[in-house]
Amino acid sequence: MAKRVLVVEDNELNMKLFCDLLRAHAFETQGVRDGREAMARAREFQPDLIITDIQLPHMSGHELIAQLKADLVLGAIPILAVTAYASRADEERIRAAGANAYLSKPIALMPFVAQVKALL
Repeated sequence: MAKRVLVVEDNELNMKLFCDLLRAHAFETQGVRDGREAMARAREFQPDLIITDIQLPHMSGHELIAQLKADLVLGAIPILAVTAYASRADEERIRAAGANAYLSKPIALMPFVAQVKALL
């Protein structure tokens, strides 16, 4: 059975890239464009991994990560943050919020896939 990945990304091109790349590697994906939708979709979809941008409309990725990790059902799901925020301090804040891994944009395709597989 294919591993499920929820992609939270407000940029349409990035969403398509991530989902297409993951599907090409035999993952089942669903995408949402903001953090408010992500919590409900995660409960419905029951992903094995959540990939999220940090700069999202309505709720930041930091807030989303913290809410996911605080949830009794969703808290065990690994989270990969993929963001244009690329400083060391940004990475530390993202990891402190609860992200299991961090990649900066623009992504390199094979390291992205390798990181996804490592988290699963």
